[in-house]
Amino acid sequence: MNAALGAAGLAAFLALGEAVPRLGLVEEDHFPPTSRIADALGTELADGAFWAALGDTLTGWALGLAIAVGAGIVVGVVISVVPYLREATASTIEFLRPIPSVALIPLAVLLYGTGLRSVLLLVVYASFWQVLIQVLYGVQDVDPVAEETARSYGLGPWARIRHVLWPTALPYVMTGVRLAAAVALILAVTAELVIGVPGLGARIAVAQTSQAVPEMYALIVVAGLLGLLINVGARSVERRALAWHQSVRGEVAA
Repeated sequence: MNAALGAAGLAAFLALGEAVPRLGLVEEDHFPPTSRIADALGTELADGAFWAALGDTLTGWALGLAIAVGAGIVVGVVISVVPYLREATASTIEFLRPIPSVALIPLAVLLYGTGLRSVLLLVVYASFWQVLIQVLYGVQDVDPVAEETARSYGLGPWARIRHVLWPTALPYVMTGVRLAAAVALILAVTAELVIGVPGLGARIAVAQTSQAVPEMYALIVVAGLLGLLINVGARSVERRALAWHQSVRGEVAA
């Protein structure tokens, strides 16, 4: 039922996109009908340069996300388990976290030019905070009674992290990874669009400057579909990783 309603909504949206420019409500030069965008999308899919650009975008996204997730988990656990370190770093985190990643574009260009490392700088900076904050919240949610019980049974620091801290923090970590995956894609495309790093964003900018409007919208659609696939994939990984957790078991039962 939900799938049918979703398909009906999508069909209505596409029909609206076809009708609005055909009826003259907006200029076709600025907003082409759905059919023209679909034709442009077909042309893009047949172009080898499109697939190379898609590969460049996915490379920057995947590498940046992997670095951000690894760093966010390690830093978050260390800050949480080392006495007084969380209080010592709280003000620094609250100062750095709100800085928009796009504000670092001039710095990225100055340091690394228009190469992949510029994309990685922006992606890692934006995604890192998503993971770090969730890890901090997850560790804070650890039951102090379970922690003291583990200590009383003689479990060392690594054993307590593995058997007490990690199971409690994992749902938060997976939420952070899912959020970071979406943010990483946004920053990867933004960096390509603004800086000119090879990828979908740079291809969108070229289409815009050359007045290839249907191609531009087709590439935007591809970016949107890529974001949708990443979100669905992240949700699938989250459900598999948390198959034992009550929230996932309740979701499956429902």
